[in-house]
Amino acid sequence: MIVTESFAPQLNGVAHSVLRTAEHLVARGHTPVVVAPAVRAPAARAARRHAGDLRRDRAYGYEVVRVPSVPLPGYPEVRVALPGRGVADAIEQHRPHVVHLASPFALGAVGAAAADRAGIPSVAVYQTDLAAYARTYLPALGAAGPRLAWWRLRRVHSLAARTLAPSRASLRALLAHGIPRVHLWPRGVDCARFHPRHRDETLRRRLGRPGDVLVGYVGRLAPEKHVDRLAEVSRIPGVRLVVVGDGPCRARLEAALPDAVFLGLRSGHELARLYASFDAFVHAGPFETFGQTLQEAMASGLPVVAPAAGGPLDLVRPGHTGFLVPPGAADGFREAVERLARDDELRAAFGRAGRASATQRSWETVGDRLVEHYRLALTETAGPPLRR
Repeated sequence: MIVTESFAPQLNGVAHSVLRTAEHLVARGHTPVVVAPAVRAPAARAARRHAGDLRRDRAYGYEVVRVPSVPLPGYPEVRVALPGRGVADAIEQHRPHVVHLASPFALGAVGAAAADRAGIPSVAVYQTDLAAYARTYLPALGAAGPRLAWWRLRRVHSLAARTLAPSRASLRALLAHGIPRVHLWPRGVDCARFHPRHRDETLRRRLGRPGDVLVGYVGRLAPEKHVDRLAEVSRIPGVRLVVVGDGPCRARLEAALPDAVFLGLRSGHELARLYASFDAFVHAGPFETFGQTLQEAMASGLPVVAPAAGGPLDLVRPGHTGFLVPPGAADGFREAVERLARDDELRAAFGRAGRASATQRSWETVGDRLVEHYRLALTETAGPPLRR
């Protein structure tokens, strides 16, 4: 059973990772059940769910249990699960061997406690830098915000048989804040979907002027992504910045980056075509625990420019697949993109190296490692209780 804070149709790293994980489990002959916050629905159906009638669907090829949720104030695209017996009832009905907690905080905390009461081992997958989110969204709390976030994370993750960190930087942070039983588990990338062969010259002509170097950003338009630091990139002569994604900061960013092209949300083959049609990829957010869009860009044959912090440290090899720049230095992004823009051969060499690196991290390989973590969690919890 996968208990997740976010799931389709939402588009973010947690939802994407859960989709790929569930697909891999089905392909390997396992039976996943996903428990996730409900998405928006007509009022009558929402009322039934709040009365305890949890919605189930099998549109994904496996069962999805939706529990009541409310929109996050100020960011309604994010749904937060309400307290209730939804997870406990699902565990009682399905009796899973392992409970997978995807970026646990609200619903995941309920899942961790329910699994613990049922005597079922849980594997907690750390994906979101909640301390950084507290600093960004709750500045009035000062240093207390990050401390509260880590306190909450310790409570949840201490119930898990294993905590899986997506990068070495995340692993070190988890250990430094007292999270026990931490292991490294990176994310996979679909190298068939994201491929240089999807490059589309007609699309390129629609996005920029003849001869423009197209530099893409893909991701949420939210404060923690710091897309505003790409303003100088958008003003480089001969460079067209293309922004793919949506979020609460879109209107402000469109005003701050008038030379950029904003395309909104894109997915599936359309997103793959966009990646492959760019000449380079840039990401400014310093709080990435992994950096899935960087992997997708590399699989699409693009050189990558990213902050020298968090997950990108594991993904980008400076001077080989792209450039890492000081996280807070906007001029660093401009200088790196300028260097790529004026050197076609360098972009091509970085792109080939990035593609080769990405092919070593397929979802099949990464998914099999996850199943092995499940098996080890079952073995390790067969002895004395984990809780201290």
